[in-house]
Amino acid sequence: MPLYDFVVMVKPAVDRRGLVELMKRLGERVYSRNGVVTNIKSFGRVNLAYGIRKRDGRFFEGQMMQMSIMVPPAFPQELNFLNKDERLLRWMLIKNRGNNWSKVGKET
Repeated sequence: MPLYDFVVMVKPAVDRRGLVELMKRLGERVYSRNGVVTNIKSFGRVNLAYGIRKRDGRFFEGQMMQMSIMVPPAFPQELNFLNKDERLLRWMLIKNRGNNWSKVGKET
């Protein structure tokens, strides 16, 4: 199973319970497809380079979370339910290519 990084930007007004519920729902979907959650990071509130316009206004700040998951290759097509969630500003799924960055810049 390939390793993916799932990055999500949530509206700043969403409380901690809402954020935990969102990540829990995604984690349950990963487990139901025999996947594994390997890491969860919170970057807290971040300022955005440009405003993201949604129905309820323009947002220049958001809460950023990252979840590293190992799931089957067909899993990314199942994330369309996130497009309907009003709490999200943006989300992105990035496939980890296994680059070893620890050797960059060192002589061999």
